Amino acid sequence: MFKPLSFFIGLRYVRAKRQNGFISFISLASLLGIALGVTVLITVLSVMNGFDQQIRQKIFSLADQVTIIAPRGHLSQWHEIAEQAEKHPFVLASAPYINGEGMISKSGHMLPVMIKGIMPEKQDEVANMKGKFVSGQFGDLKAGEFGIILGSQLAWQFQVGVGDKVTLVSPQVTVSPMGVMPRYKRMVVKGVFQVGSGFGFDSTLGFVHLADARKLFGLTGDAVTGLRLKVDDLYHAIPVSQALKKQWQFAYRVTNWTEDYGQLFSAIRMEKTMMLLVMMLIITIAAFNLVSMLVMMVVDKQSEIAILRTQGATKRMITGIFIIQGLSIGIMGTVLGVLGGVVLSWYAPDIVAWLETVIRTHFVNENIYWIDHLPSALSWSDVGLVAGLTLIMSLLATLYPAYRAGSTQPAQALRYE
Repeated sequence: MFKPLSFFIGLRYVRAKRQNGFISFISLASLLGIALGVTVLITVLSVMNGFDQQIRQKIFSLADQVTIIAPRGHLSQWHEIAEQAEKHPFVLASAPYINGEGMISKSGHMLPVMIKGIMPEKQDEVANMKGKFVSGQFGDLKAGEFGIILGSQLAWQFQVGVGDKVTLVSPQVTVSPMGVMPRYKRMVVKGVFQVGSGFGFDSTLGFVHLADARKLFGLTGDAVTGLRLKVDDLYHAIPVSQALKKQWQFAYRVTNWTEDYGQLFSAIRMEKTMMLLVMMLIITIAAFNLVSMLVMMVVDKQSEIAILRTQGATKRMITGIFIIQGLSIGIMGTVLGVLGGVVLSWYAPDIVAWLETVIRTHFVNENIYWIDHLPSALSWSDVGLVAGLTLIMSLLATLYPAYRAGSTQPAQALRYE
């Protein structure tokens, strides 16, 4: 005989054609409800992961992960500081920078700009700008040539490209017989980059060579504004900054990305968590359908349960039959839901893009969501979490009906047969 017997009978109940069509309908509704809930939940979590990933790429292509700044605003011995910082196992690279503000003008048009002086050979080590250049690259900046790489919005507003010239007005002043005058410097456009809207990099930022930045902002010697560090993992920035603070005490100010962007990523994480809880309600409703179906199934099978009990079946065996039946429906719904969720997560961007083309409506506005398309990043850990929670809820949904079936008294069940 097939053993265990409860497993065999439970599977037979799942496959059997029932005379009561309503119970069959509830069974199908439970299975489809679980599958739909799992599909939607996996897809939503994948889209949230995609948003998180896209925003992270936009921010940290240019934003600093860890920065070291001197209390007075200038680091004069940054080589030694960089050497000490790079000894930390999580730090991959470092690069000095000079920050300054100014105004760019051309043909009577003037806009404010944040100037960042960089060492081109080191900037590629700490910044992820691959694929972000419309023209030119960091290596085109040469000391003494006073070249500048502009964000795409700035370049568009001034209608300039590589080789064109703009005027940079520096806040540093020059004393002349005519009085105190701001410094003007002719800059040659060496490149244009485009990170994307949402954080203002394309419309407010310009890169110049570190040596040229010293002259523009009046720094002497080898001084820089600060030192930028790149870490092996984004979330290692916090322990790295804490370790460096402890090492240098109050000699230098050490900051990390969480001080500027931490609230944004906390909000995204909270939205993902809340979305998980809300979407789990769909699966909970399907689990209630599973409870209803099993309770009706127990009532419908009263006589069969009684016969099994009189032939020696234990309460545990009867309970196992209905647990297997309910859990089988939960497993089938979960498997279908996982397959549907994985496929939909992979093709969701293409489906949305096709819908936008068909109905001529743009669902994702770059000015609101910081990206112009629906992103999706499938995480197998999320798939495992959703599948695991669904199976646990399916198992819990079977316990009461199964316990009720196991508590059936043969004499009472057979009284009216």
